[in-house]
Amino acid sequence: MANEGMKEKLDIELEAPASFTSPEELYADLIRSIRRYHPSDDISMIEKAYRIADKAHANQKRKSGEPYIIHPLCVAIILADLEMDKETLAAAILHDVVEDTVMTLDELKGEFGDEVALLVDGVTKLTQLSWSADKVELQAENLRKMFLAMAKDIRVILIKLADRLHNMRTLQYQTPEKQKEKARETLDIYSPIAHRLGISKIKVELDDLSLKYLEPEVYYDLAEKISLRKEAREAFVDGIVQEVKSHMEASGIKAKVDGRVKHFFSIYRKMVNQNKTLDQIYDLFAVRIIVETVKDCYAALGVIHELYKPIPGRFKDYIAMPKPNMYQSLHTTLISSNGQPFEIQIRTFEMHRTAEYGIAAHWKYKESGSGQVAAGSEEAKLSWLRQILEWQRDTDDSKEFLSLIKSDLNLFSDTVYCFTPSGDVKNLPSGSTPIDFAYSIHSAVGNKMVGARVNGKLVNIDYEIQNGDRIEIITSQNSKGPSRDWLSLVKSTQAKNKINQWFKNELKEDNILRGKEMIDRYCKAKGINYSEISKPEYMEKVMTRYAFRDWDSVLASIGHGGLKEGQVINKMLEEKEKKQKKEITDATILNELTDMTGKAPEIAKKSKSGIVVKGIHDLAVRFSRCCNPVPGDEIVGFVTRGRGISIHRTDCINMINLPEDERARLIDAEWQKPEMDSGSTTYSTEIKVYANNRIGLFVDISKVFTERQIDIKSMNVRTTKQGMATIIMTFDIHGVEELNRLTDKIRQIESVLDIERSTG
Repeated sequence: MANEGMKEKLDIELEAPASFTSPEELYADLIRSIRRYHPSDDISMIEKAYRIADKAHANQKRKSGEPYIIHPLCVAIILADLEMDKETLAAAILHDVVEDTVMTLDELKGEFGDEVALLVDGVTKLTQLSWSADKVELQAENLRKMFLAMAKDIRVILIKLADRLHNMRTLQYQTPEKQKEKARETLDIYSPIAHRLGISKIKVELDDLSLKYLEPEVYYDLAEKISLRKEAREAFVDGIVQEVKSHMEASGIKAKVDGRVKHFFSIYRKMVNQNKTLDQIYDLFAVRIIVETVKDCYAALGVIHELYKPIPGRFKDYIAMPKPNMYQSLHTTLISSNGQPFEIQIRTFEMHRTAEYGIAAHWKYKESGSGQVAAGSEEAKLSWLRQILEWQRDTDDSKEFLSLIKSDLNLFSDTVYCFTPSGDVKNLPSGSTPIDFAYSIHSAVGNKMVGARVNGKLVNIDYEIQNGDRIEIITSQNSKGPSRDWLSLVKSTQAKNKINQWFKNELKEDNILRGKEMIDRYCKAKGINYSEISKPEYMEKVMTRYAFRDWDSVLASIGHGGLKEGQVINKMLEEKEKKQKKEITDATILNELTDMTGKAPEIAKKSKSGIVVKGIHDLAVRFSRCCNPVPGDEIVGFVTRGRGISIHRTDCINMINLPEDERARLIDAEWQKPEMDSGSTTYSTEIKVYANNRIGLFVDISKVFTERQIDIKSMNVRTTKQGMATIIMTFDIHGVEELNRLTDKIRQIESVLDIERSTG
């Protein structure tokens, strides 16, 4: 168990401080960051964005108790560290105003133009995506939406990554459940995307913060063990750095040399993958040499290999063969004079910038107009995203699409580098075969492949490609296409997708017929009458569930093995059963309502309660105590058993979590217009005020009620050892507008953090 001192120290280093920096100081930091890389640009747009966002978020606070504007300013500072353009920075400052304040997208567009508004809209839509869903279809659909947003403007995901990084830095203010949920989401979605875009500056911090909340014992234990011999390790690294510097100078190579202990998550990953303890991981340190030219990189490598003994098989040339995410560097692992292994990375300043900032490094900050990817770099840098969009177009099956994406985002997979006959470099997943290579050239090459030569010799198609292999694909126009067996041989997601696509397109009619036959056989074996469940409404549910455009596509998917016939039939049976239950429930409710009123339900009429219930009158209506609706709330009615209709807010937890078989009892309801306008009747409601406890807090809150002549019916206060207070208050109010004015005033009270209404 890591000691508390170490835990506290690491928390201070990794987490953003609460309330130590004012918005004005942060804004000044942002301007200084911009001036560092663009000293003469007009920043009036950024000043205006800050002014408008500060006003829009004026009454809002973060869970930490800080003014809300702190968050968007910190997001903008992260992006300024990546040297992003002014439109991106303005959008970062404004990224929450449409979702969290009264400002509309049209108003934003009027103030800042289409470009900033589109960026804010893109980030808002990404924020609304849920990654905690269990359903494959929903996760796949959300990934589709994310990649479409990235395709429209890559800056949308850069803002979202910065937003996630600051939220992870302040995650200590969330509940343990929320911490784990956000950390898992970060490790599964956001960190791999940062990795794929080459932004290691963000990626490594997201990884370390995720480990901290997902595996706290491992994290703090690792930190403590590394810290125990910190002085000795720092002395070792400093010694190497000084020795390398002196030899670079003696060789006439201008170089910047520094050293570091590798990031926690990187070390943890090696321990897990190699099944080793910390003491068995020998390359905990990395020394970085940054030079001016590629020629200097190789010259520096020669000096280093003369100075230290290289470990065989531990040299990698990512300059000649860059990683898919644009990373370039020379890596070599060496033995120091005292027998200690360590790694040296050698790169140019431009390579270092790309390694740290990835796609953002190729964004040009223009003095007028928008930021854009540097000419000539877009083709190479965004090829991965275009590949994703191609899969998206080609893949109807949500499960298959999700599998392709997760496989491709997997940042732990090793890469093998090989050559085409003309000398072009191809990088493929470790374990790839000539089939993978063929499909990396073009789908037509893969589909017509009949054999392969590696280094001039014929090989089997299941040959495992090695680094440096020169591969030639043999094709034939007489080829009948890929074999289904190939799917078990290939490693790359690209090859799997292309092979599956061939079977879908070339054999679609055969697959449709095969799918029909498989359904018929399944139904006969199970004794199911297919004609009873093959109704358009049931088929529509299947198509929606599995994201198919038409029924033939469903049948074709069954035919080629994408969907199981049992999945489809069971879904149709499930929908049939739901319909039958609903018909029974509707009849039961109709009888209950007739018994209660003495007559059958008819058209909506006014009631004494101020509520209009669709189709019913002369029936007891009561307001639920779980959520206490008031005029202005969106409401719904629930037909109780023998006690009339209870009215709930639509966001009531009890209504949201209502069992499926009870949802038929929900009935449309709305407030009568005179009731909304007159404000003559009061309604009971309940709020929870979260605050840092202090002397005079309750007096200040009570004063707000007294000024508005609102009587507090009850007040319950709970405080924690840390001085956090939760105040639950019940009182009568005329409607939502009056309630909003009241809570806005309470939010302005010193030490009040947040207010929420009870929702069940």
